[in-house]
Amino acid sequence: MHHDVRTDSKKMKNKKKKNKIALITGITGQDGSYMADLLLEKGYEVHGIMRRSSSFNTARINHLYKDPHDPKNKMFLHYCDLSDTGSIRKIIFRIKPDEIYHFGAQSHVRVSFDIPEYTADITGVGVLRMLEAIKDFKETTGKSIKFYQASSSEMFGIAPAPQNEKTPFHPRSPYGCAKAFAYHVVVNYRESYGIFAVNGILFNHESPRRGETFVTRKITRAIGKILKGKQKKIYLGNLDAKRDWGYAPDYMEAAWLMLQQKEPDDYIVATGETYSVREFLEEAFKCAGLGDYKKYVEIDPKYFRPAEVDILQGDASKAQKKLGWKPKVKFKELVKIMVNADIS
Repeated sequence: MHHDVRTDSKKMKNKKKKNKIALITGITGQDGSYMADLLLEKGYEVHGIMRRSSSFNTARINHLYKDPHDPKNKMFLHYCDLSDTGSIRKIIFRIKPDEIYHFGAQSHVRVSFDIPEYTADITGVGVLRMLEAIKDFKETTGKSIKFYQASSSEMFGIAPAPQNEKTPFHPRSPYGCAKAFAYHVVVNYRESYGIFAVNGILFNHESPRRGETFVTRKITRAIGKILKGKQKKIYLGNLDAKRDWGYAPDYMEAAWLMLQQKEPDDYIVATGETYSVREFLEEAFKCAGLGDYKKYVEIDPKYFRPAEVDILQGDASKAQKKLGWKPKVKFKELVKIMVNADIS
């Protein structure tokens, strides 16, 4: 008899394990949409929050969409705003997630110079609002929620490369400053309240779902249009900026692994290789068979930043050692994936 009860409770445990509930902020963005892909594949029930907008901004998750009334549906969308404490709390208390993946932010570095206060509020204080709600939820219900914060290599700014987890931050944009604030708040809530909160310090990561105002996607999208005769020139800023460019789906794998560890910790996710915007251009134009990029590219000073970050190169050896994570897609393959997607 005892034996049966034990197997029953074991079965129940296994059943419980299967259907974890995850909340993804910024689910309509590049990272959020790939994270939704990954978690749905792993059998999670996925809830995403998005901002209210008059225009549809769900293109990146349309392939996942099922009628909410469909019993097979595992993905649910909710309106919420990171400037609105009440809406954040309501969602967390209603969904009771096991894990939160926080990608919601004003995430454009150049734009952060134009709207610095908004960037600080959403990208910085937004994280504080999330953590406060998690802390209150734990105090009220006794249930712990694991929290992943999308930290950024932009926090390093002009700190000498290669950058690792011990490199001091020297951000060079309101975006970088807001991310640095968020990073420290995550560490503070982890140390003060025992919340399982981690910072994934992700270096630049790209994909065919990258926003069209980010330089890599701007280039590959323009190539698609040049080939169709719809565009003659690409206007760009600093071609000498060097970045450590990886593939977004690879990086989401690392983010998921961080929340599966026994102890919360902060990790750098990067390829360890660095290439300039110019090298990205050369490779992309080569892939498309267009020859010399110089015929198509003009420099527009409006795209220069008031303070530039010259080189980012991540040392992800800690993630490799502790998470067993390694990037699968490197620079040339990444460029090819993006160019082919935008040509087709």
